[in-house]
Amino acid sequence: MTRGPRGKIRRAIPLLLLTAPLIALCAFPARAGDFPFTYPSNLGLTGLMETPTARVMKENRYRVGASVVDPYRQYYGTIGIFPRIEVNGRVTEVSGVPGFTEGSPYGDFKDKAVDLKFQFLREGKFTPALALVVMDPHGTRLYSSQALVASKQIYPFDFTIGMGNGRYGKEPLPATGERFGLELFTKPREWWNSAKVFGGIQFAPSEKFALMVEYSPIEYHRQTNDPAQARYFTEPVPSKVNFGARWKPTRWSEIDVTYQRGNQFGVGFSVAFDIGNPLVPIRDRPYRETPERLADPVSDRIAAALSESGFRNIGVDSDGITLHVEAENDRYFFATRAVDVILSIVAPRMPETVEYLHVMLKENGIPSVDFITTRRGLVLVHEGEIGRDRFFALSTFKTDEVLPYVAKTVHKRRYDYDVNLSLETFLNDPSGFFKYRFGITGLVSADTWKGGSLVAGAEYYPLNTVSTSTVPLSIPVRSDIAEYKKEDVSLSRLLFEQIHKTRGPLYGRIAGGLLEVMYAGVDGEIAAPLLNGRFLAGISGSAVQKREPDSPFGLISGADYYTAFVNGRLNIPEADVYLDVKAGRFLAGDKGARVTLSKSINGVVLSAWYSFTDTSIFTDPLNNGYHDKGISVTIPLRLFLGRDSKTSYRYALSPWTRDVGQDISHYRTLFDYIGRNVGVWLSRDRKEMVALPR
Repeated sequence: MTRGPRGKIRRAIPLLLLTAPLIALCAFPARAGDFPFTYPSNLGLTGLMETPTARVMKENRYRVGASVVDPYRQYYGTIGIFPRIEVNGRVTEVSGVPGFTEGSPYGDFKDKAVDLKFQFLREGKFTPALALVVMDPHGTRLYSSQALVASKQIYPFDFTIGMGNGRYGKEPLPATGERFGLELFTKPREWWNSAKVFGGIQFAPSEKFALMVEYSPIEYHRQTNDPAQARYFTEPVPSKVNFGARWKPTRWSEIDVTYQRGNQFGVGFSVAFDIGNPLVPIRDRPYRETPERLADPVSDRIAAALSESGFRNIGVDSDGITLHVEAENDRYFFATRAVDVILSIVAPRMPETVEYLHVMLKENGIPSVDFITTRRGLVLVHEGEIGRDRFFALSTFKTDEVLPYVAKTVHKRRYDYDVNLSLETFLNDPSGFFKYRFGITGLVSADTWKGGSLVAGAEYYPLNTVSTSTVPLSIPVRSDIAEYKKEDVSLSRLLFEQIHKTRGPLYGRIAGGLLEVMYAGVDGEIAAPLLNGRFLAGISGSAVQKREPDSPFGLISGADYYTAFVNGRLNIPEADVYLDVKAGRFLAGDKGARVTLSKSINGVVLSAWYSFTDTSIFTDPLNNGYHDKGISVTIPLRLFLGRDSKTSYRYALSPWTRDVGQDISHYRTLFDYIGRNVGVWLSRDRKEMVALPR
């Protein structure tokens, strides 16, 4: 047997012939960059067919798609989450191989995995792009690998060569359970000895069309942990060279047709979009004052304009030096946008007798954001005599006010409501891989007094297939949730909440009643922004009792639980990122921490979390040693309406039937209540205001 680097190169002679131009790349000037070679591979990561390239999607772009090359069906979603970092989630289905017993309603075998690509070196004029690819590092690792890849454009060609272990190597990687396996870093010599070479060429004569050829090192007959091996790959595949064509009928869609393994045709389809870009341009109609309003007092004119522009509980008053304008924002997603609208209304109506303008945004009577500027500066920017960037640089945002300045308010509204369509999915249960419920959720809130709210919520799911064949586990704080989710109609919330703000500022919140669909009780917290809002710190806890799943007001005797946490948030607006840490006692009594990383992209929030808790209190094998994890996306409705809106939809994907690292579902938390209304976020959002239309 040939061993060592020489043997590895000798075995890769066919590949080296394919990628010979890459070896001589320094001899030719070349176009640098990833575009247009950012197409998905079979499994979603940017690549050729079975192998990845060093190319990555651009930041804040996502795609979803599927590919079929028998016996595999791949369903994936990919995000360019940060510059040069791509994350891919996929489900691999093996046709004809049952997931559980033959004839089970679960259907064919399915494997879930997450992949990561990091382009640690951008392509230069004479140097290739270099990337690290980590595929399926956690759990069963059925289709796992760690690879180093280089790609170089000599346009219209793109050449790739790489090395990887596991799926691309000499032998499959072992399962890691709840640990992460990264042999490239933990056992580099072992990685090198088991790695094999792969690569290929793409030819793109236009941005709408490409051809590709690839050398794939996958030895299917040796992938003994792959459920497809025993049935479909008892012998080596006829060929390790794959061919394909790609077509982009539109700038956001792609179709692939391939011939792989020397005996299988394949097809793939994907769509890709920029995250946060409105599907319908957001155009809020400017306020037009009717002639009969011109005779009214200035304060009445301003209040009427604000009411018609999406504000309520409006106060306008002057002490002779400063004009105070206060309002609660019902429409605009960003506070800075709400301030911008108020300024555009006040500017042409501001009395010449005052020198300053003080704008205060409130939430249920509690001041949240203050903006202070001069009358002269506002008039000059409104008339276009100074730039808006200069104007905002000379103005001030504050968040520490506690009391409103205006006693009398008009255009009051004490209640609000939301009625939304809702889709919830329940994946990977033995009784069926895909369960769902689709229906309507409604929420009504009434403002009782300053900071006080009475909230009622109900759910109706006429399309509901949720069920489970599993039984609740040893401490069933969530593992019996299917009993609640299978109900078509439920009273999801009925609670009273009080929020208070003191100087500092320091925030407090207490809530009591039917807190969520599974629990009733008391929930409270304290929080404060620190260092201009760079950090948020707080404590929280709850004492709850489990509700009866089929009775709106029934409680289960003896099912009492409590939580206690120290909470922290690090805001990094420079990268549109914030990091949350919740440490303490979780609902089932396991102690530890939960870390959540979130990125905000024009109002769309992508989040991923992972818990580290002591699971020794659980006696069942599913919870013991488990780490709670999941992902979520929050999408503002404004992206689809053509106008601004504060309403958002959240979709989360995580195991429903585990009890580790669980907390109650809060109506709202103080960290989210404070949100972007802190100095570091307002400074970042203020830069966007200069681009907003007057």
